[in-house]
Amino acid sequence: MAEDLTAPLVLEYPYTRTVGEVMGRFFTSLRDGRIEGIRSRDGRVLVPPPEYDPVTSEPLHEFVEVGPGGEVLSWTWTSQPLDGAPLDRPFSWALIRLDGADVAMVHAVDPGPGGEGAMRTGMRVQARWRAETEGSIRDIECFVVEGT
Repeated sequence: MAEDLTAPLVLEYPYTRTVGEVMGRFFTSLRDGRIEGIRSRDGRVLVPPPEYDPVTSEPLHEFVEVGPGGEVLSWTWTSQPLDGAPLDRPFSWALIRLDGADVAMVHAVDPGPGGEGAMRTGMRVQARWRAETEGSIRDIECFVVEGT
């Protein structure tokens, strides 16, 4: 009987991707403790900033500082966070319209000791920054109830 031949196989797709001028600036502003959106051709401020106008497809370049506070427009509760979640305890995913922005962005909200019972549509939240920032969306650790 013939002997089976075997060989190790590593399947990978190594690549490097640049974030481009617009997202690069967005991530740099996060690293520096600021949140920036971009003004569309119709005057709306979009966060996170897209490179191209969603209506006209024209390139966008006018950055606008927004937040760091905002309003919760909608939310859902996560009672058992998965590995890699922004928080290791129950929290909310929320659509947050930052002050000065016209559209909402998704991020985590830690409502504090009140937990799910403290979450409300319309509540005011504020960005809580990581102690060490690196230029990623995770530089905002989460949002917390304004004033806490």
